[in-house]
Amino acid sequence: MSIGQRKLDHIHHLLNDSQVDRQGGYFDAFRLMHNALPECGLADVNMRCEFLGKTLEAPLLISSMTGGDHPQLLAINQRLAEAAEHCGVALAVGSQRIQFENSAAAASFKLRPFAPSIPLIANLGAVQLNYQLNSQHAQAAIDQLDADGLFLHLNPLQEAIQPEGDTDFSNLWTKIGQLQQQLSRPILLKEVGSGLSPGLIRQGLAQGIHYFDVAGSGGTSWSRVEQLRSAGNPIGLTFQDWGLPTPWILQQCRPLAPQTQLIASGGLRNGIDVVKSLVLGARIAGMAAPFLQPAMESTQAVIDRIEQIKQEIRITLFLLGKPNLQEVWLNKHLIVDLAEGSRR
Repeated sequence: MSIGQRKLDHIHHLLNDSQVDRQGGYFDAFRLMHNALPECGLADVNMRCEFLGKTLEAPLLISSMTGGDHPQLLAINQRLAEAAEHCGVALAVGSQRIQFENSAAAASFKLRPFAPSIPLIANLGAVQLNYQLNSQHAQAAIDQLDADGLFLHLNPLQEAIQPEGDTDFSNLWTKIGQLQQQLSRPILLKEVGSGLSPGLIRQGLAQGIHYFDVAGSGGTSWSRVEQLRSAGNPIGLTFQDWGLPTPWILQQCRPLAPQTQLIASGGLRNGIDVVKSLVLGARIAGMAAPFLQPAMESTQAVIDRIEQIKQEIRITLFLLGKPNLQEVWLNKHLIVDLAEGSRR
């Protein structure tokens, strides 16, 4: 099966199987400290932040989704880019491996004309460094997008369940470290729904990597998606909830947060979750699933969804009495761990 068809299959199952979103609700185990007298106006709240050397209007990343030669895939990426530019948020594309196997797919990643000022992030699978891809391919992916960084995604579970998966993940640290030295833009390590452990983040820091998208469990299950593609192979269901929850990872990584740029993704579904992730140590938050259906419709539909999330972030900051992001980042006094309270 071609990579392009696989990407279309992924979208079909994401839209048509309600249980692909595992709705782990792990952020619900936390509450933010309500301030009944905020001492600021809602209009005073400033959500701007810096990411990859550029200013965002809100700490939000549209996470990696897709790309390919099919008109639907091209339209999705263009709408996402236009909406991200309009709203001042960052955008990451889906895996660009397909552009090296099908040159017609490259057009779906030529997005800088639609998003001239925001951070754009290219994307390749780290495991492909053990197969056909090298530093030249990685630089070409960056150049095609005119990207500000490169996601190297780590997806051993997805590859293990995928019928045509590439599963040789051996000796990748050395290759990743070497690649970081060869590229014109920084590498960002990213999981796809099972989470980056604190130990792995420490290893990444030792290799000169400073950006990590923890992409924990609780949201989209790529194990389940691959099970749906493989004609009912039950193993994908066995592992559909495998992984580390995003807020747990952030909690464990609090000592590392000042040395890193952590991106919280995996199970975030609204602006309250975004602010919780910032309090726990993330610099920005990523979402993909909430934007897929709007991107199937129009650029305006994506804009409307982004603006809703931005307003949720604004109201949350207002209700904390913290009119800027600097006052919430790693502020342990703003969050209540309900599970910890139940253990007392």
